[in-house]
Amino acid sequence: MRHYWLITAAFSIFLTAGAVAQSPAQKPDPAITKMISEVSASRLEADIRKLVSFGTRNTLSEQDDPERGIGAARDWIYAEFNRISEACGGCLTVEKQAFEQPKAPRIPEPTILTNVVATLRGATDPDRIYVVSGHYDSMCTSPTDGKCDAPGANDDASGTAAVIELARVMSQRKYDATIIFMAVAGEEQGLLGAAYFAEQALQKKWNIEAMITNDIVGGVTTKKDSPHRDRVRVFSEGVPSNETEQQAATRRSVGGENDSPSRQLARYVKEQSDRYIKDFTVWMIYRRDRYGRGGDHIPFLERGYAAVRFTEPDEDYNHQHQNVRTVDGVFYGDTIDFVDFEYVANATRVNLIALASLANAPAKPKNVGIVTGRLTNDTDLRWDANTDADLAGYEIAYRDTTAAEWTNFIPVGNVTAFTVKDMSKDNYFFGVRAVDKQGNRSPVVYPRPVR
Repeated sequence: MRHYWLITAAFSIFLTAGAVAQSPAQKPDPAITKMISEVSASRLEADIRKLVSFGTRNTLSEQDDPERGIGAARDWIYAEFNRISEACGGCLTVEKQAFEQPKAPRIPEPTILTNVVATLRGATDPDRIYVVSGHYDSMCTSPTDGKCDAPGANDDASGTAAVIELARVMSQRKYDATIIFMAVAGEEQGLLGAAYFAEQALQKKWNIEAMITNDIVGGVTTKKDSPHRDRVRVFSEGVPSNETEQQAATRRSVGGENDSPSRQLARYVKEQSDRYIKDFTVWMIYRRDRYGRGGDHIPFLERGYAAVRFTEPDEDYNHQHQNVRTVDGVFYGDTIDFVDFEYVANATRVNLIALASLANAPAKPKNVGIVTGRLTNDTDLRWDANTDADLAGYEIAYRDTTAAEWTNFIPVGNVTAFTVKDMSKDNYFFGVRAVDKQGNRSPVVYPRPVR
């Protein structure tokens, strides 16, 4: 062990706690600022109205009727993605990912489900992938009623429209990494479309660094006076859904229950959003999802991918999962009248900021470790070198163990090991992120203990 530290000292940088350097404030990217201004509430409204016009989008509704049902919605979304691709010179690969879902609790008979997928291939690092989704199916009170009117304006035409708008605006630019814009089916039947896509990605060993799902981002108008109106909730799990027993034992010993990859993604979403938008913000919710509820990020979490859910801050359950009706003077139903299109636009802008920042930034550092091989009041970190062509170096992040967000960053240059003097790993949480020559930064990676 002594020999190891003689070698490491040769290329580590040492910094004392009293002389901590802070990374310069990251300036907004003019291209992202311009795209934010291009997000259109009126276009979002038009797309939501079109999705509502199909009467129902229940997964069990008609698949071959050109006017009504899930099939008509599927074909319209596919046509929209193709139209967007034509406008960018064929930059999107658009496909229908169809599969037969066997009989299940909410699938009475084997049924064809179809995800509609548009892929914008990265220019320099195309194997690194970011996924953004909304589910285009809807439901009444019963998830297996394929005949009732199920407009699904907020749940989840709002999320689907956000994804279409993201594709429209973002496809006019190039990014280092690949972005997949996806409308999935079968969410109301048990997250089935998202689960199929995530499983296919796992089997093909796709490098999905992050996934965002938008589900109920319509800003229901009955809650316009809420004190939370100027924010969108971002749900992220703490303990990873795919954690092994060995990883759980390590976590119980040294912490990390608040530092999963998904929690780092949520922090990144908030950090980047705060750079660009001052009157609308991210409300980080330290839960995988709401009580008794679930979304399309969960199948990705279960397969080891970092994923978060975007949702409006105050839901109105009279306008979710309800047959359209009036009872004792109270109207029930998820209709277009209760969607705030400017709220949807703001939620879409937060998505755009996060996705563009991620896809322009370097990849996250790999194999980040906090070295436990010596008893010391210093903190020793090491990681593998990134392969990004425009990499400038790395930053060490740290915060108090009770802090919600990363508060301090130390620029360390293009090295693969670093020692922070007189700052004990027992007293702070540490992490590492990559920085490119334009100042774009990856999400922070929380280290695992290594010898």
